[in-house]
Amino acid sequence: MEDDGILLGTPVAILALWMVRRFLGTATRLPALDRRLAKLWIPGAVVWVGYLLLGEKLHLDGDLIDDIFILFVIAQFLQVVWRLRDYPPARTLGLALVPYAAVLLLAVGWRQLAPRSFKEYNDGIDMVGTCVFFWMVGLFWTARGQKKRLAIELERRAAEEKAQQRIVARNTELEQLVQVRTAALQQQAASLQQALEELQLTQNQLIQAEKMASLGELTAGIAHEIQNPLNFVNNFAEVSTELAQELAEERKRPARDPLLEAELLGDLKQNMLKIVQHGQRAASIVRGMLEHSRASTGERSLTDLNALCDEYLRLAYHGLRAKDKAFNATLHTDLAPVLPLVEAVSQDLGRVLLNLLTNAFYAVRQRQQQGGEPGYAPTVQVRTRRVGDEVEVQVQDNGTGIAEAVRQKIFQPFFTTKPTGEGTGLGLSLAHDIIVQGHGGTLEVASQPGQGTTFTLRLPY
Repeated sequence: MEDDGILLGTPVAILALWMVRRFLGTATRLPALDRRLAKLWIPGAVVWVGYLLLGEKLHLDGDLIDDIFILFVIAQFLQVVWRLRDYPPARTLGLALVPYAAVLLLAVGWRQLAPRSFKEYNDGIDMVGTCVFFWMVGLFWTARGQKKRLAIELERRAAEEKAQQRIVARNTELEQLVQVRTAALQQQAASLQQALEELQLTQNQLIQAEKMASLGELTAGIAHEIQNPLNFVNNFAEVSTELAQELAEERKRPARDPLLEAELLGDLKQNMLKIVQHGQRAASIVRGMLEHSRASTGERSLTDLNALCDEYLRLAYHGLRAKDKAFNATLHTDLAPVLPLVEAVSQDLGRVLLNLLTNAFYAVRQRQQQGGEPGYAPTVQVRTRRVGDEVEVQVQDNGTGIAEAVRQKIFQPFFTTKPTGEGTGLGLSLAHDIIVQGHGGTLEVASQPGQGTTFTLRLPY
């Protein structure tokens, strides 16, 4: 090739260097190297201007200068590509430049070492150079596509990272909110626990009050019931004292009457038997009071429900009469002649029966006080019988009865239909718990308003 006197490759190489720097973003990826590459236009301009001014005088080979400068610039390209070898577009650009640099280096060396042979194959070398050029352009477009895809991928990752940051920020916010809510819930739980403890304390106090009220009713009944045997004991004791005095006087007489002495001794013996009989009756009443008043041990024993029902029927009746002397009621007992003994806690069953019977007497007394029913006779009946493998106890009254809405709540704690001060609402609730939970039985209620109520208690034996 003849020298045309113009270095076209030098400005093109400088322009290509500027494009590669911009394409690969060396200003941000390789700032130090980019600043050095940005100054390569200075030696390029010096070479270009110097050749224009001195090339003809010094007979310089312009093509050789052009090719050397281009190879120098390509070396800088390859340095950038090597530094950015982890960046896919840079690797693709390197694949594009290496064949072009190899062909150019081969052409320069061949032309300098064997110019005649080079001229013979110049057309072939130009053809190879053209192919390599198109190869370089094609890979440049490939690199450009890779850059676009990477940019899209980076945008997607940036969006994902922002979304992740938003998620992390939201999670942090939620964690803080959860901590605040947890602290509030813990405070509420502490308040609820304190309220529960206070409620349990109040409930225990009410249960104790219910027990004391039951004990008061039982005590009143016992006091009234025990009065009868004590009156008999006192009366027979007074009569016995008089008989003893008569016997002593008879023995002091000179003429004693054996028949009279025998009669007096017989009367004394009969009175002593009556005193013992009524004393035992009083002692049994006292034992029942003591058994009911002391705390239940929970120990079960074989219990005679007939005796228990008969005892507490009279105690409940006399307990109400102790409060209202004018009250009278008819008591009926229908006790099964042969009733199996039940293994139970007798103190607890006594409390249940006393509560049911007290409510029954209260209901018939309320109906009597309402008036307006000529010929009404307050009646309370206790019935026992054997039903399959269970023993059944029924407490029936002809009192005011219970409405359906009230009957559904009657076993709920603290529910009562009595006026304030006359009931805590725990009696039937405790009775239900004692029978159902404590003894595995059942406690049911049937009632018709204005006609009466029947409580049915069943216990396994």
